[in-house]
Amino acid sequence: MPPSPLASPPGDPERTRQLRRVALSGLLGTAVEFYDFLVYGTVAALVFGELFFPGADPAVGTVAAFGTFAAGYVARPLGGIVFGHFGDRLGRKSMLLLTMGLMGGASFLIGLLPTYDAIGVWAPVLLITLRVLQGIAIGGEWGGATLMVVEHAGERRRGLWSSFTQMGAPLGSLLSSLVVTFVVAMPRDQFAAWGWRVPFLLSVVLLGVGLFVRLKVVESPLFAEVKKDRAESSLPILDVLRRPRPLLLACCVGIGAFTAQSLLTSYMIAYATGIGYARPQVLTALTVSACVALVVLPCASALSDRIGRRPVVLAGAVASAALAFPVLALVDSKSPGLLILAVVLGHGVAQSTMYGPLGALLTEMFGTRVRYTGASLGYQGATLIGAGFSPMIAGSLVAGSGNGTPVALLLCGGAAITALTVCFVRETSKASLADTTERPTTPHTEEIRA
Repeated sequence: MPPSPLASPPGDPERTRQLRRVALSGLLGTAVEFYDFLVYGTVAALVFGELFFPGADPAVGTVAAFGTFAAGYVARPLGGIVFGHFGDRLGRKSMLLLTMGLMGGASFLIGLLPTYDAIGVWAPVLLITLRVLQGIAIGGEWGGATLMVVEHAGERRRGLWSSFTQMGAPLGSLLSSLVVTFVVAMPRDQFAAWGWRVPFLLSVVLLGVGLFVRLKVVESPLFAEVKKDRAESSLPILDVLRRPRPLLLACCVGIGAFTAQSLLTSYMIAYATGIGYARPQVLTALTVSACVALVVLPCASALSDRIGRRPVVLAGAVASAALAFPVLALVDSKSPGLLILAVVLGHGVAQSTMYGPLGALLTEMFGTRVRYTGASLGYQGATLIGAGFSPMIAGSLVAGSGNGTPVALLLCGGAAITALTVCFVRETSKASLADTTERPTTPHTEEIRA
């Protein structure tokens, strides 16, 4: 067996340089992906109901608009399977270039899409089609970007380094909020006529920057070793599904983070504006929360390197459940300052604490031969369950009850699933990546071949 590429001296300048480049690539690439994906969610909450689903009751139009939002989440696992398969067979880098190009292209085309008034029913059909393409792209992006960073980091501070990819989510949210805040400041008729297109069209600039950085990244040393030994899995998805326990745990452990992310960002725009907040006030709250998350995420991830992934994720889940009803009470106060505090506590602090260590944790749960597929499916399964349908469920329940209690209950439910799952997940922060076996999921599970 050739020596592992992770056995190189920790102070090797070239390895450190590559690790920094990969981390920057993960940060920018994931920020581009989340910018495109979250811009859709924000604009859907503000104007898609009237532009693509006219004639419906306003509440039905909002639910229909969020239905296309869910379509992107439903497509995510498919993207995880497709890009995971080729990422585990052919390499990580090439798949990351494809996912970024597909995501940016779909977002740009949404900005050019005619509305219902121009082409009738084809407008929502094309909108959903492009949304599905976005979902497929992001389904392959996160897993590849995260495991590239983790595999380059090897045995040193994987949590901290993987947090750069995790920070792409709040950075993308911050960028999308800033751009949307700028365009919604224009008169309503101008925003509905053409202003909503600007955030989508601007994505081509971010796409160019992201591709430029990503082209300079080298292939994962662990995958290069597997490729050299011709030890790739012929059908990674079958190897993952043959022993589904790690995949099921990976899906469930992320549900709390994604439920909170969806309800306290995209859905919060519709909910808060519905009870009287001005749109700029809500977007300001989301912007401040994203800034806080950019600080909390690396801190939580670095802490998970020291005390373990499980305690940090569990602490975030407990905080999310404990803050659920106070957060909704702050929002319902109709005070702009308390709205900011609510979103910062629920999303910037509690959700970010859960979310930070997930990159390293999910990556460490699978062996090198199936890591792209396993980590991608685990992550995207969690997003589908936790975030894909939460806005629609919340919207329907709030419309029926007339208050925000269902939102708090959904936050508590997602956090409870994460907290319970943590009890069954084995601590992986000190586990070695330099092998091709799957990680055991409990202290009593035997090592199994991938």
